[in-house]
Amino acid sequence: MATKWMEMVKCGLVALYFVWLISNRFGFVVSHGDINEVHIPQQFQRTSYHFQPLQNWMNDPNGPMYYKGIYHLFYQHNPNGAVFDSKIVWGHAVSRDLINWAHLNHALEPTHPFDINGCWSGSVSFLHNNKPVILYTGLDSSFQQVQNLAIPSNFSDPFLEIWTKSSHNPIIAPPNGIERHRFRDPTTAWPGPDGGWRIVIGGQTSYGGAAMLYRSEDFVHWHQSRFPLYSSRDSGNWECPDFYPVKLNGSNGIDSLNGFRVGAVKYVMKASFNSHDYYTLGSYVPEKEKFTSDSGDGFDLRGTNLGLRYDYGKFYASKTFYDSSQKRRILWGWVNESDSREDNIKKGWAGLQVVPRKIWLSKTGRQLIQWPVKEVEKLRTNRFSLYNKELRGRSTMKVLGGSASQVDAEVSFEFPYLEEAERVDTRWFDLDPQLLCSKRDASVNGRVGPFGLLVLASNDLSEHTAIFFRVLKAHNRYVVLMCSDQSRSSFREGVDKTTYGAFVDVDPRHEKISLRTLVDRSIVESFGGKGKTCITSRVYPTLAVDDDARLYAFNNGTQSVVISSLKVWKMWNAQIMSF
Repeated sequence: MATKWMEMVKCGLVALYFVWLISNRFGFVVSHGDINEVHIPQQFQRTSYHFQPLQNWMNDPNGPMYYKGIYHLFYQHNPNGAVFDSKIVWGHAVSRDLINWAHLNHALEPTHPFDINGCWSGSVSFLHNNKPVILYTGLDSSFQQVQNLAIPSNFSDPFLEIWTKSSHNPIIAPPNGIERHRFRDPTTAWPGPDGGWRIVIGGQTSYGGAAMLYRSEDFVHWHQSRFPLYSSRDSGNWECPDFYPVKLNGSNGIDSLNGFRVGAVKYVMKASFNSHDYYTLGSYVPEKEKFTSDSGDGFDLRGTNLGLRYDYGKFYASKTFYDSSQKRRILWGWVNESDSREDNIKKGWAGLQVVPRKIWLSKTGRQLIQWPVKEVEKLRTNRFSLYNKELRGRSTMKVLGGSASQVDAEVSFEFPYLEEAERVDTRWFDLDPQLLCSKRDASVNGRVGPFGLLVLASNDLSEHTAIFFRVLKAHNRYVVLMCSDQSRSSFREGVDKTTYGAFVDVDPRHEKISLRTLVDRSIVESFGGKGKTCITSRVYPTLAVDDDARLYAFNNGTQSVVISSLKVWKMWNAQIMSF
């Protein structure tokens, strides 16, 4: 009776918490037992609407899912410090809307010989009875990487607070020919035509970086396939692989449980290596256990600057899940710091997750589209807008007064003098976009471009981050280059100020060039061409902070461009709390 009463009290408190999330804008942290205010010291680098722990280190997102009306995010977390430690745990947070979160107790901690040195990344899978289970990599007592199974102790609990590790663990050990420290990160499982289960595990084999395929009839006893589902000789060790279907038409997602039953789909094979997340699109024949890339020779997974990536900036170890409540697929990704280990220790925290993104196949079928989930728009306030504004060559325009340290900006450009675009002699697909952006940063004049936004800018513009475009003419077509230039983002020394770049698949003769940028104190997420190209940056301004951060539109080309539409919202803080 007492246990039932305590559960009722707990459920009541949780319900009150979610009501409070909706009705309040200014937050406190809820502790176990009583509701108390716990004020966290604000630091100007710490974000206000991106997910992060209250303190200490975070890296990979793990096992995101939607279950019984609740969104779950697990994540790699060092609870004892702001730096990576192999004895990592699975942090756990829950949400009703993907934006406001409550941290729960750790879901997995090192406790047994099969994971005593760390509970590393993995995924959640739903069995046929809609019951979630976790597959994760454990660093065992001999420091080899093995795969383990965990099951909720109470499937009726929508918060899934307690997980029980299987007595069969480890359920998969490194196979012969695989280095024991390069065998990790099992994917979400999908059913094969025989009714059994399939997963892939990342690693490095004689075939190169690989998604090693495993089969099981009972989710406990697994057998390795003779060949990887996919591999690339030209890449390094594959981490955090992901494999899922996308519809050929429309932006709705597909559950991995049903993908092979649907005819009009492509499959996405994604791997994390060389500090980036690369993917390729292709076809999957379940009966033959064969994935074939559309690029033929697997060009997209060779790790070049021209390969397909989720994000061309600071973004890694991503994970998707199918959100059954909205019929969409959602992407999470880890964004590391750009300052030093010593800085992390001083701050007391390190690592963010991007604002979750809806992800789907473009109309051309050549790439994926990403866009921030619609729920983030609930944080918008104080809209500023203008339309059909000429931005003359070599000019800068302040967009709004007051603080621009937390904003959501959407802008689109048109080009009355497109024929004046600079010509490049080489074929456009031989160009390295990041190298182009580095050599021709926002300060270098062009013809049609550089034009875009200066975010986290100081009043005198001595400090700013530039997100911009250039339009080039390569033979018989126009090429749109998108850059994120951190070279003037901070006066601090010892901070990574890499300039990122990528091409955007738009034709400026027939469509506008659009940019959406989410700015949150020390992170800048930019979406070019309505989500065709994404670039994320971490920056640490010293002048452009809090009330002294400004937002500008600029055009450093010789030709005028037209701002056809510009809309900017200031952003409320999200509520990140702890029970």
